[in-house]
Amino acid sequence: MAAGIDDISIYIPRLYLDAADFAKARGLDPGKLERGLGIGQMAIVDTNQDPACLAANACLKVMQKNKLTPDKIGRLYVATESSFDESKAMNSYVIGMLEQVYGKDTFGHCGGIECKFACVSGSYALYDNTNWIRAGEAEDKYALVVVSDIAKYDLGSSGEVTQGAGAVAMLLNNTPRLLSFDPKVTSTSIKNEYDFYRPFGKETPIVHGQYSNLLYLIQVKNALIDYKKKVKETGLIKLKEGETILDHVDYLNMHLPYSNMGKKALAYLVRHEWRTLPRWKEIIDEVGMEEPIPKDPRGTIESVLEDADFMAKDHQFTKLFTNTEKYVELYESKLASSLIASKMIGNLYTASLYLGFRSSLEFEYQKGVDLNGKRVGFCSYGSGASAMIFSGVIQPEYAQIVKDMNLEEELGPRTKLSLDEYEELHENKRTHEENIRSANKEFVIVDVKTSNESKGERHYAFVD
Repeated sequence: MAAGIDDISIYIPRLYLDAADFAKARGLDPGKLERGLGIGQMAIVDTNQDPACLAANACLKVMQKNKLTPDKIGRLYVATESSFDESKAMNSYVIGMLEQVYGKDTFGHCGGIECKFACVSGSYALYDNTNWIRAGEAEDKYALVVVSDIAKYDLGSSGEVTQGAGAVAMLLNNTPRLLSFDPKVTSTSIKNEYDFYRPFGKETPIVHGQYSNLLYLIQVKNALIDYKKKVKETGLIKLKEGETILDHVDYLNMHLPYSNMGKKALAYLVRHEWRTLPRWKEIIDEVGMEEPIPKDPRGTIESVLEDADFMAKDHQFTKLFTNTEKYVELYESKLASSLIASKMIGNLYTASLYLGFRSSLEFEYQKGVDLNGKRVGFCSYGSGASAMIFSGVIQPEYAQIVKDMNLEEELGPRTKLSLDEYEELHENKRTHEENIRSANKEFVIVDVKTSNESKGERHYAFVD
């Protein structure tokens, strides 16, 4: 049975911090920030918003757009790494909000959980619900998978410039108009790591940036190796001599902690795929240097990072490689469009991969590209650490969904924060009642209990 994404919606907070203003305040070069990381603006939540609000708003948008009533939704999953409750699942908060619009107990039949595995959890949630549909358990109902996060780092930390917030809701069924997932090829790679984690009681993560970046690349590469094996075994793709699996994937979506990480990830995977092919000799000739090899090729990530000579040469090689004609052509055709939204919104943790997918659809369609039948690859990564690679094919009815996509319109008029306002929000110096923007047709927090018997109990309302 087919299963895939029928429609997709996004909800982005209306406050933002301009990256150039941030850079100047922190003594950084704004130009280098934009060129090096690909950051333009970072979406910031108001005092009366949390990840559950973002998720509920994204769900409401996709349900209203498709005129769906709650009886048509069989499952509602929320994937997040910004959870504020160590017991109660975030999807129950979301259902409580939606029932304010649709009526009490209207979602009472709807199963679901909160999924957590850093930024890869949304992909696991999609996989679970896709198989629920394929197994015939859906009985003509939809699954709603929403990825929602607030990426927040300590003031003055290296990660502070890679913040953002938002939610993406995906409506799944067995007759998807947008994308049908390829069966039996989803591949994962997992191991126990401490590249990025957030201990109990801490609002911001502990990050080992360089280590995490390299681990991301290695884990995704490992998942790609398994994906290639499954693709060949199932006969989904038949490779000819001199071809790579990437030749048969029309669009690639990468996990995007910042937009230029997508470029780095693509370059790493392409190097891995091309270096055994005849075309590699032409690449090396154009680059003008041999691909560097670390002193200890089978060593640990730590040993590679400590190999200063290799790291310098590898950086130089990557820079030259990404300027070669063949790589530029691949990057522009398969990845570039997926990075546009990230530059305008920032890091969305679990939602960053799917914001990239949404971005790619809109901006490729605007180019006049016929997307029907195009294969889309998803390279998902979550710290701690797991990667997942899967793919799907864009369906003939895709234009029904994509023609109305307009990122700037969906972002709407946004309020630019001063650095002082941003730091007040970041350090929780305002109560939920001291919001900066007035709510409009959205869910917001209206009360957080402080008494011992009800401490932390949250109440929400839909502001029409």
